Amino acid sequence: MQLITAVIQPQKLEDVKTALKGLGVSGMTIAPVSGVGRQSGHTESYRGAAITVETVPKVRLDILATDEDVEWIINEIVAAARTGHIGDGKIWVVPATQVIRVSTGERGERAIRA
Repeated sequence: MQLITAVIQPQKLEDVKTALKGLGVSGMTIAPVSGVGRQSGHTESYRGAAITVETVPKVRLDILATDEDVEWIINEIVAAARTGHIGDGKIWVVPATQVIRVSTGERGERAIRA
């Protein structure tokens, strides 16, 4: 099992959710986050004063997946989230050594199936 984490632009969230739901991904955790990458923030004007915004708002998705499903989930996220510009986001995958469904006590892959 793997934990897929994707940080994407907020305006692409609905596209990503729709793409994943259409392919049977039944669960994900979504959280608003902010950060800085290659785009290094930006400068805005507020009441005539220049203000440097160091971080950029993003959305983080966490998806637990079986080893077999990881690649197609990643491909769907990339396809739905990509604009072709700096700031589209990042995806990383780490092993999930234990997963337990709290309501039933199911463990492993059974805990991430719908």
